[in-house]
Formats: sequence, structure tokens, C-alpha cells
Amino acid sequence: MYNLKLINYCFIILSVLACQNKEKKQIEKAKPNILFILVDDLGYHDLGVTGSTFYQTPNVDKLANQAMMFTQGYAASRVCSPSRASIMTGKFTARHGITDWIGAKTGKAWRTRNRHDKLLPADYIHTLPNEEVTIAEAFKTNGYKTFFAGKWHLGGKGSYPEDHGFDINIAGIDAGSPRGGFFSPWNNPKLENKKKGENLTMRLAQETADFIKQNKDSTFFAFLSFYAVHAPIQTTEAKWAKYRNKADRIGIAESGYKMERVLPIRQVQDNPIYGGLVETMDDAVGVVLKALKDNGIAENTIVVFTSDNGGVASGDHYATSNLPLRGGKGYQWEGGIREPYFIKVPWLKHAGSKTEFPVINTDFYPTLLDLANVPLNPEQHKDGISLKPLLEGENLKINRPLFWHYPHYGNQGGEPASIIQKDGWKLIHYWEDNHEELFKLPSTENDDLNLISKHTKLAKNLSNQLRSWLKEVGAKYPIKDPQFNSVKANERYLNTVNKKWPSLEKQRLEELSKDFKPNATWWGSKVILD
Repeated sequence: MYNLKLINYCFIILSVLACQNKEKKQIEKAKPNILFILVDDLGYHDLGVTGSTFYQTPNVDKLANQAMMFTQGYAASRVCSPSRASIMTGKFTARHGITDWIGAKTGKAWRTRNRHDKLLPADYIHTLPNEEVTIAEAFKTNGYKTFFAGKWHLGGKGSYPEDHGFDINIAGIDAGSPRGGFFSPWNNPKLENKKKGENLTMRLAQETADFIKQNKDSTFFAFLSFYAVHAPIQTTEAKWAKYRNKADRIGIAESGYKMERVLPIRQVQDNPIYGGLVETMDDAVGVVLKALKDNGIAENTIVVFTSDNGGVASGDHYATSNLPLRGGKGYQWEGGIREPYFIKVPWLKHAGSKTEFPVINTDFYPTLLDLANVPLNPEQHKDGISLKPLLEGENLKINRPLFWHYPHYGNQGGEPASIIQKDGWKLIHYWEDNHEELFKLPSTENDDLNLISKHTKLAKNLSNQLRSWLKEVGAKYPIKDPQFNSVKANERYLNTVNKKWPSLEKQRLEELSKDFKPNATWWGSKVILD
């Protein structure tokens, strides 16, 4: 009798424990997965859903229409490494110290570029500091499996993704562009060559899809960081032909460029090579989103889609146009920092909604923690706010300034400048001569929209706030180059106008010609048997 009671008692205890374990697993499973998709150098108007009539992006368009679209969504920098560091840390660039792309020359070394600029760029931190608690570390500490695939560019060995909270790192190294191009064989110690001619963008998507399948019963934070659509601009012959023929049907403009302040800048979206590169990125997004659906976890996965800076309209490959936004990657205007910025939370009723509330990529850190019910860490993500109220349909009554600090020259023609944006106004301070520009937002930031002469008191107030904040965070500044030679600077400018500009116009028409052929293998996409 006693043994029977003991057996029954043990059975009850085991049943209770089993129920508790089941409930615990259900609670754990209820925690949302996170899929963060970051595209390199994608411009605000490079998607159909944001206004492009040339590039075709059905998968991203569909995602955007299931998400909340932030029409004033910004990157924290006009170039890659600083912007990526801000996503990882939740801090503005002047605060975390990575203010230029890692590898850019500074100080006297800048003279070796033979640009003959007025200033010597400020120094910057060259690796993501170990003391920063990254967004990946925050999720990992709270039980998430963490995964990274693609471009890192936040330091070399000792500062790879696996050193900053990611359990798995596929292809993330110090490089800022795909070594070896977009078709295998590539030169990446973190990515095995499997099939000659394989596309890098699709491979990264498949690696991410495989991770999703393998971890569908756990909770994960997956960060897919495409090398696309960064230069080198490459695509297949079939995709080039598709966009070349489309440009022909639309009508090929005689001229594709105009002069910006120091470099030509693209005025039309008609680059068939870039069109193919963008579409491949979209194909890859489709692969990953399908993996969520096929594995039955799409309804429990938050998806973020954004870019790290504006589209490349000058420098690099002069690939796209960001019009009506002025500038592009490397520039201080809207075209350099305004980005596609979408957040999909499947259980919230915000599909297809839009907001003009100004947001920036430092906001992703606290927003995603908040949505996942993970404790916030305000001492870390100091320059981000949770956007959860907006996503839930509420008003966000926060009046905060946004800051940008780029004490460098962009490879694409941008100038050393700092920016404050507040209360629907944006002030840009130029470090070459300390002049300023003032714009009312939302704005394309054309020359005729500079309103500083009409609002001098407002401009002075914003300027004082900007300088105060830069001082507070210990920002570094460029200095005057005592060897600056205005004659050589003018010679360089004239050479750009008289030689570089015509050369770009010629190259554009060559890439649109029916007999265009970059090489025998189309950048390695065609495998030629020996």
C-alpha cells in the first residue's frame, strides 16, 4: 500500500514537472525570432516600393507592404563601417568613434591620395571595441542562437562577428567588398568555395535559409548582411540583357550625369549591370523569406530590412541615381543617409502602414529587444529609442535630435561635415570653412531649399546644440592642411570636368550597347570548361 502511494505521488510530481517543462518550452517558443536583412549601398529609391520604375524588387516590395515603412528612416552614417557599428552598438558615430569606413586614410597620410583637399581628415577607431555590448551579445545572453552571414567590415581577426556575440559567422571578415567578386571562386577564408560560378548573394541567402531550417525549433537572431549591392558591380548576361532591353524600351537618355561640387553624379536609373545586381539581391531575400514560411515560423519572426548608407551615385561605379534626393553614398545630403527602413512584426496590425516619424538605425537595438521582451540596456544603446509604440499604432511623443559626424572626405565627393536634425529641421555644418545649410524636412535638399538666410536665429540655436553635443561625446575634427595648394586643387577639378565626366558618359553608353561584353565569363558567372 505504501509503495502504491509512493508510486502515485512520484507520478504526480513527474506529471507536474512535465507540464512545467512543456509550459516553459511553449513560453520559450513564443519568444520571437529575429531576421535582420542589411543591404550594402542600397539607395532609398532603388526599390519598386520606394519609387523605382527601373529596378524590379517584388520580394522586398511584398515584405515592405507587410511591414511598417519608415519614410524618414536614416543610416547613422553616409558610409558603411560607422553605420554598421551604430546598428551593433545603438550609438551615434561620434560616440563609438568609428567615423569612417575602416581602412580610410587620415591625417598626413591623406595626401597620398593626391586629392589636394583643404583639410586633413580626423583619425578614427579602426575596430569595433570589445567593451561594446552588441545587439548580438544582448540576444545571446537572453537565450538566442545568433547567426551572421555576409559583410562585416568592423575589424580583422580578434574582432570578427564571433568575437562580438555571434555563434556562427559565414563570410564575415575585415573586407568591405567581396574579394574575388560576386561569383565563385571568391577569396574569403570564412566562406568555402563549393561550385564554380556560384553567386555570392544567393549563397549567403541559402546559408541563412539552412540556419533557419536547422534552428526552427529554437529561438534565433539571424543577421543577413549582403555584400550586394556594393561594387564591383557584376551580374549575369541574362539579367544584364533584361535591364538593357528595358532601358531601350523606356528610351536611353543622351546624358546620364551632371557635375556635383567635385565629381559627376548619376542622374538616371538605367544601369543594366546594377539592375541585375539589385534583382539578384531581391531573389535572395525571397529565398530567406520562403525559408521562414516553409519551416512554419514566419508568423513568429520579426523581419527588418534596411541599408547601411545611400546608393552609389558618384565614385565607386557611379551605379544608381537617388533623385529626387540629392547626393548619395559619401554625401552629406539626404541621398547619402536616408534609407529603406522596414520592420515587420507579424502579430501587429501595421501591414502597409507608413510613418514620417524620423528614425535612425541606432533605434533597431532597443526596438528589437523591446519587441522580444528582452531587458533594455539604455547605458549601451544610448542613441536609440524603442519604436515599439509606433509599431503598435500609438504616437511616440519623443522630441529628440539626431546627429551625424563625418570629419572626412567621401570617396564619392562628400565633404567633412556634421549634422543635427530636430523638430523637422536639418542643419549641416561644413568644416572646411564653417559655413552652414538649413533645410526643412522632409526635403530633397536641393540648393534652392537652403533656408538659412530666412531663419538665422533657428540656425544659430541648432548650430550651438550641435557643437555642444560634439563636445560632450569627445568628437574628433579634421584640421587645415598647411600644404594645401589651390592651383593643384583647381587642376584636379578641371581634369574631372574635362576627362572624367566624358569618360563616364562613354562608359554608360557602352554598358547599354547591344554588343556589351565585360569579359568571356561575364565576371565568372559563366563557367567555361577547359
